[in-house]
Amino acid sequence: MGTAACTSCGKKNRVPEIAKGMPTCGQCGSPLPWLTNASDHNFSKVVDTKLPVLVDLWAPWCGPCRMVAPILEKVSKKYAGSLKIVKVNVDDNPRMQARFKAMSIPTMVLLRDGKVVAKQVGALRQPQLEQWLKSKGVRTQ
Repeated sequence: MGTAACTSCGKKNRVPEIAKGMPTCGQCGSPLPWLTNASDHNFSKVVDTKLPVLVDLWAPWCGPCRMVAPILEKVSKKYAGSLKIVKVNVDDNPRMQARFKAMSIPTMVLLRDGKVVAKQVGALRQPQLEQWLKSKGVRTQ
């Protein structure tokens, strides 16, 4: 379980890795940013949600992956209540890399109801990532 600050009131909240619905602030009820990690072992449970899921396949040694990390944090805040972001370290979780045929990283995979909707290989700046999400039907709340 991680924590996230509410984008409306600033209160820190616990945010579960696994939940069907979406996390909301215990103080004001606003949707919380949902950025979490998954592994080969818990991936299917982590992505089992009603929200679209953006999977980031990355590795610690990858420079572009490290550039994308703060962008994903900002996107998680902007898309709170509309998107769950799940990071998967491919060095530690080779089955996820194989499952999504990620030959290069970073690779981002957009899932809806557990099914691949779109795939993006390579680092994107925040405006391009948001445009890509929008083109796939993901909207901010």
